[in-house]
Amino acid sequence: MRRADTAEATRALGEELARELRPGDLVVLSGPLGAGKTTLVQGIAEGLKVRGPITSPTFVIARVHPSRTGGPALVHADAYRLGGALEVDDLDLDASLEDSVTVVEWGEGLVEGLAEDRLEVSVERADAGDERVIRVRGVGARWADSPEWFEPAPAG
Repeated sequence: MRRADTAEATRALGEELARELRPGDLVVLSGPLGAGKTTLVQGIAEGLKVRGPITSPTFVIARVHPSRTGGPALVHADAYRLGGALEVDDLDLDASLEDSVTVVEWGEGLVEGLAEDRLEVSVERADAGDERVIRVRGVGARWADSPEWFEPAPAG
């Protein structure tokens, strides 16, 4: 678990997270409206050195941000307006999954089937002020040796 008391700290945590990411990684973001999910993705994008701007993809559903440095592209998707797994399938996120880092806001319960290995990231507002509580949990063999600040993977 990490805490971020400003938008800049949330972006910095996203940059730190980006250092752990490689092509083929799926990141599933959850948290309430206004929690800071897109702000975290802005930091991931900066860390991956992709073209921006990074804004909430709610109305376009998904955006591809190519690398500026020859690294993986960032596929930034938002499942908020999707009605279920069939609409997720229509996005063909799995078509670019191997070559990109794919981050899906509001993806919990919808996109886990895209990859056995994934990061589940929860962004919540703390009880007071602008502080955010960010939890990162690795699922699958890819994340067996996760950084110590990640939450333990589920058993089994």
